[in-house]
Amino acid sequence: MFASIRGATLVAAAVALALVSAACGNGGSTAPPAGGDGQAAGAPAAVEVTLTDFAITPSNIQVPSGVPISFNLSNTGATPHTFAVEVGGQSFDSGNIEAGASGSLEVPSLEAGTYNAICSVPGHDKLGMVATVTASADAVPGGTSGASGGTDPMGGMAMPHMSAEEMASSHEAGVSAFPAETAGTGNEVLEPTMDHGVKVFTLTATQVQWEVEPGVMKDAMAYNGQIPGPQLNLSYGDKVQITLQNQLTQPTVLHFHGMTVPNAQDGVPYITQDPVMPGGYWKYEFTVKDPPGMYVYHSHFNSTEQVGAGLYGAIIVQPQGGWSYPALDVDPRTGETRVSAAPKVDVETTMFLGDGPLGYTLNAKSFPATAPIVVETGDWVLIHLANDGSMLHPMHLHGYHFEVVGQDGFPLQNPYMADTLVIAPGQRYDVLVHAEYPGAWAFHCHILPHVEGPAGMFGMVTALVVQ
Repeated sequence: MFASIRGATLVAAAVALALVSAACGNGGSTAPPAGGDGQAAGAPAAVEVTLTDFAITPSNIQVPSGVPISFNLSNTGATPHTFAVEVGGQSFDSGNIEAGASGSLEVPSLEAGTYNAICSVPGHDKLGMVATVTASADAVPGGTSGASGGTDPMGGMAMPHMSAEEMASSHEAGVSAFPAETAGTGNEVLEPTMDHGVKVFTLTATQVQWEVEPGVMKDAMAYNGQIPGPQLNLSYGDKVQITLQNQLTQPTVLHFHGMTVPNAQDGVPYITQDPVMPGGYWKYEFTVKDPPGMYVYHSHFNSTEQVGAGLYGAIIVQPQGGWSYPALDVDPRTGETRVSAAPKVDVETTMFLGDGPLGYTLNAKSFPATAPIVVETGDWVLIHLANDGSMLHPMHLHGYHFEVVGQDGFPLQNPYMADTLVIAPGQRYDVLVHAEYPGAWAFHCHILPHVEGPAGMFGMVTALVVQ
């Protein structure tokens, strides 16, 4: 599914997905809302809709034409979902409904016709969360006139109507597009200014439009216009001052996740400080006392929304003299673990896992807009991984066993080999890869609904490209 190798030649541009829409309702013509302001006299018609992983029930929703519609929404799945109805080029969207929660969506009166409905979380429509809304004068609210998709062989989610050829073509179309170009890049290293021996940084929180995949823009929040925010490189013993400027429309604060800081600098509203109001600022000051590894800064005010929307970034405490880990190897005949001298790290990179309002993302981008890790054959590659989402994500690398060398900022006394690593919300891991095998190797979350559906790959997929 990634770049092909013909003979000894590696095509370094790896996979892709020009994701073909899997909208698979009954097609039908759409009609604009009724004339005037679109509202008809009388009480709205109430319609019950259930969202789950990954289907909308009923899949063909019957509503009366000429009256407003009130959709009562229940999310019985294990992940957040939305419910959106497309009407005459306008989208009516419920916004995120958390797992186990309920919500509602008010839609103006509809003329007779058929309208598309989807879960607007990126990729969920491609997993089967599509439906049609059919408005007619004699409709019974909420009734169904048949499924818009089938079920999989395991009796699970509804599947879009795609022929085998369409599925293969859609998946193949992605192979040439990755990595797709989008506006905005995160994790750019922020260089400090020096003030009498103190490293000084400024982080400005703003509301932005963020392109998560080509043409898909999301309401987001960013530090210095980046998601993830700028990377801060520090060393043990550094004196640090970080000024948070709040240009949001809501309060915020800054918390240094996993770092040892004075209590007054911990960034928790009304416990260690007042919230930073819109237009305000706050200075945080501390001395780095933690070992080399990955740490995170993020909002701790309305964090479900603010962190999910992009207010997070990496702090990398760099070791004096460079990274040094023993290299592990396993004898395939005996299973014996062999330890060799610490290699020099050739490539160092940072990856955030996300699953909030921006969808399923790696560094705030969804496949095919995720960035590959491009290295040379023989390189030793250090990957800093952090989960700032709200779900577990088991990250799996094809073709390799990597060495887990650090957790939550601490070098492991007993590193171990793995190819799949479960990363819980708030956790950070450092993994070391010896890039011995040329090719484009998939690197993705192994909760498969986060990465792949009948129309191809999406979400939390990238590649280690070894040239």
